[in-house]
Amino acid sequence: MRRITGMAREETLIEMKSAMDSQIGGKEHIQRLADFGNIQEECNGHSHNNSIEDGGTQLPGHTETDRLQQNKDTVFFRDGVRRIDFILSYLDDKDGEKKQERRREFEANLKKAGLELETEDKSDSDDLKTYFLKIHAPWEVLATYADVLKIKVPFKESDIPHGQDVPLEWLSRPFRLPEKVMRPQPDYFTSPFDKDKIDFFLIKNQDTFFPPSTRNRIVYYILSRCPYHKEDRKETDKKGIKRLLNNGTYTSAFPLHDCRYWERNTNEQCESERYHLYKNWARFLCFYKEQPLNLIRKYYGEKIGIYFAWLGFYTEMLFFAAVMGVICFTYGVLSYDDNLTSKEICDPSIGGRTVMCPLCDKKCSYWKLNSTCLSSWQSHLFDNEGTVFFAMFMGIWVTLFLEFWKRRQAQLEYEWDLVDFEEEQQQLQIRPEFETKCTDQRLNRITQEMEPYLPLPKKCGRFCLSGVTVLFWMLLIVACITGVIVYRLAVYAAFASIMKDSPTKKIHLVGSLITPQLATSVTASFINFVIIMILNFFYERVAIWITDMEIPKTHLEYENKLTMKMFLFQFVNYYSSCFYVAFFKGKFVGYPGNYTYMFGKYSRLRNEECDPGGCLIELTTQLVIVMTGKQVCGNIQEALLPLLRNWWCSRKARKDQYSRWEQDHDLQNFSQLGLFYEYLEMVIQFGFITLFVASFPLAPLLALCNNILEVRVDAWKFTTQFRRPVAAKAHNIGAWQEILNVVAILSVVTNAFIMAFTSDMIPRLVYLYAYHPGSEATMSGYINNSLSVYDISQIPLLSTPEEGAIPAWFNSSFITTCRYRDYRYPPGHQRQYSHTMQFWHILAAKLAFIIIMEHVVFVVKFFVAWLIPDVPSEVKARIKRERYLIQEYLHNYEVEKLKIQLSQSFIIEPKPEVCTATDKHHVLSECL
Repeated sequence: MRRITGMAREETLIEMKSAMDSQIGGKEHIQRLADFGNIQEECNGHSHNNSIEDGGTQLPGHTETDRLQQNKDTVFFRDGVRRIDFILSYLDDKDGEKKQERRREFEANLKKAGLELETEDKSDSDDLKTYFLKIHAPWEVLATYADVLKIKVPFKESDIPHGQDVPLEWLSRPFRLPEKVMRPQPDYFTSPFDKDKIDFFLIKNQDTFFPPSTRNRIVYYILSRCPYHKEDRKETDKKGIKRLLNNGTYTSAFPLHDCRYWERNTNEQCESERYHLYKNWARFLCFYKEQPLNLIRKYYGEKIGIYFAWLGFYTEMLFFAAVMGVICFTYGVLSYDDNLTSKEICDPSIGGRTVMCPLCDKKCSYWKLNSTCLSSWQSHLFDNEGTVFFAMFMGIWVTLFLEFWKRRQAQLEYEWDLVDFEEEQQQLQIRPEFETKCTDQRLNRITQEMEPYLPLPKKCGRFCLSGVTVLFWMLLIVACITGVIVYRLAVYAAFASIMKDSPTKKIHLVGSLITPQLATSVTASFINFVIIMILNFFYERVAIWITDMEIPKTHLEYENKLTMKMFLFQFVNYYSSCFYVAFFKGKFVGYPGNYTYMFGKYSRLRNEECDPGGCLIELTTQLVIVMTGKQVCGNIQEALLPLLRNWWCSRKARKDQYSRWEQDHDLQNFSQLGLFYEYLEMVIQFGFITLFVASFPLAPLLALCNNILEVRVDAWKFTTQFRRPVAAKAHNIGAWQEILNVVAILSVVTNAFIMAFTSDMIPRLVYLYAYHPGSEATMSGYINNSLSVYDISQIPLLSTPEEGAIPAWFNSSFITTCRYRDYRYPPGHQRQYSHTMQFWHILAAKLAFIIIMEHVVFVVKFFVAWLIPDVPSEVKARIKRERYLIQEYLHNYEVEKLKIQLSQSFIIEPKPEVCTATDKHHVLSECL
């Protein structure tokens, strides 16, 4: 396509400006350009019909072109010159006179603001129902609003090298992407745009100076503020595209993708960035490659770029946690044969002769200790000496992750021109819902204008109702967890009764592995997971409803309130069952003859006991089922369901007349809360791998595998399934940063308590160093030492096993006592069935371990946080240099400008008359 050059280009720009000043429509604007003969109707290698919808006329000399078939897969107007910056779609309702009036006023005001419009008739759409309004922002509009928004633009190419050569750099080459993809544009020193200093900036081409992401952000800024009421009416609430979308005046509003994701755009002016993102980022075969963050930021904006930068960094840090977890698990496997505790349990002469007391009333009978042989071996894989060090390592890892992320974030802030970033007016603007629902007004002390506000009594009432609703749902979760606990207590007796004749032994391979404890734990975990997903489905809608009811004033306030509500609920919903197993199960059991019942003695629901090997293996089971189930369901929802939709839409994409705006219109809308759910999913996972990681060292490995897939699934969704989002700025991950800090601190406490009270580590160490009878410290005799004795004749009648439940090997004449897991004096002792001194020693050791572990980890955490600066020294130096250069260049620029003005003042020649546009900013005044 030929360019407008030389004097002809300058004259054309003057004509364009004057056309804007006099508010000339799209037809006259194209006619003026056509008179210069510099427009070639060609984009993507195809000719275009040049009839303009606004005026219905044709450009002269193009009747032959009009007969040719149009290729609508383009991002330009029909003239092939003006780029489409935004699309609005609507349906022409028969009874929509009000909507038509709103559209007329809105589009008229858009033209007054300087935007250029072009309409595609519904007869040209695929469904023959939808109109598409194409919007283009000319240079004058872009320059004016870039000045208003203080958008940073380049003024000098950076002279700072990217970085030093890294030793053994060749090792990372397989994981790298091409340099053109990683750095789609050179590094520049940037400064806020100033319309009065155009020649200060590096403007090579006005058409491409502002990238498409910046163009659509500026257009959306105008759309969100443009009124749709008549000039004689001052209805301040009738303003913005969001309200028009809410009331159905328009059905959608979105910027265009630059091409189809599976092929390049044939027009050289189209960057085909979507194609490069799909080829190098969104395909799963690229899972081992680095992410093109600069290209993501350039195409989608900083807010989405920050999310993928954080997700990628989190995944990289998970690699180190996964390696340590595998090492810890491997240690448990290698020390399998050295586990004397499990050997004693499985030994027929020890565990086979140890008769245990019934685990439930009536239905449960006496059982032999060696029946838990398998679970004791399984427990050793996760409950060993290495678990303590791994729990401490994870406490330090969390700190390293958060501190190094701050440094990475600071580096991105500099590279992406976010150092002096403040929340934009676009994010802090009053929400349309707030303006509509708040009828009271008061004077703003800053702007001295009347603005809507919510009176304090109404605000308190809504806040109280919101708090009560959240509390109700919290109690509902607790009630559901209580129901699952009741299920465990009731069903355990049923499983014990069913399995007393060992019918599961007939099942090949796995029959011998099924025990009442395992069956109860697994089924309860699955039921709990189903309840979690159901409650999550309903509460998402409830959280949005109560947040809307509070009527937050700004979008930022809305997101923060919704974030806190959702995370608080998800925290209780996903983690409450794990907290029960870790800190409550087996802790309030009592002893034979004086058992503790959940709802009183007559409910006959005895509190659950832990296996002789401890409750850690049950916590592991609970964690694996909930965490893995959530990840699998999430990936199915994110990947498989959109694949079916994508297959259906791809059938339409084969049509030759399937236009670029229709292709994007058929994609899913990326809502304002789209990133919110992505962050929420990852933060919940972060809680699983930090709060309870001591019970399952392989949790970071599962999270790593999931996140490698998650990065590509999210990339695939953004590239192929979603409309192009409006570019937005963000210099951090927002409220999620504070939530991660709270979870990190809480994880140290929970892991310390898990190691002390859920694991059997402390009792074993106390026995090893204080109560072993021999001179050599070994674990032999630990099982006998950890089990107390109870006289069978003293068991109450309500707890005595039924006749049919008593196994054949049990002979009451020879077996007079049973064992239970506790540290109490035996029958006949003057303090029978009260706690022994060893119990108090173990309790003191547990409390001491918690205090020592917490203090050691917290001291290391704070020392590491102090040692690692939040902003790298190199970034600080670059920021200082850039600020220095900006001042220096601005000073030199002003000096040169002053010299030119002084030299021109001595010229006596009369000034020629020049046609100027003195009121060129008038058309933009209303939106500004």
